[in-house]
Amino acid sequence: MKKSYWERTDLEKIQSQWHKLTGLHTREEWSAAIVRAATAAELAANFAIRKEFVSRSKFDTNFVDTLLQWANGLAGKTDHLLLPLTVGKKEHKTIKKLKAMSGQINGKRNSIVHRGEFCNEGEAKAAIQRARIFIETLVQMHQPTFKLKDKKS
Repeated sequence: MKKSYWERTDLEKIQSQWHKLTGLHTREEWSAAIVRAATAAELAANFAIRKEFVSRSKFDTNFVDTLLQWANGLAGKTDHLLLPLTVGKKEHKTIKKLKAMSGQINGKRNSIVHRGEFCNEGEAKAAIQRARIFIETLVQMHQPTFKLKDKKS
């Protein structure tokens, strides 16, 4: 029996979103694929933030989940949680580089979701590639062997 979405780990949710976007992309649902890519990127941020809190604090998961909701969105999670959590750590430099990428990912998503923008294939490919780099770079800081798997057609 298939595990419900809410029972999945962050990494399983990221991969589910990635499989979904692969199918949307092959059906030329460019804008929807971009939204799924951005969702997967935000889930990657959640994963990294949770890992940082587990390694550095004794906060319970409910408190961390409240912080994730408060940070609201990929940009908020990057600016308000990931960057401050990694100050003084070797990962901080990489997170600073990912910040610009997160702004691009979030900006394109917001244009679609909040302004009804439609995107073409080239925009979708670029956004999805940015999201892949963001996700794999961020997740591999805590799970070095992680790679997104495209859904097989």
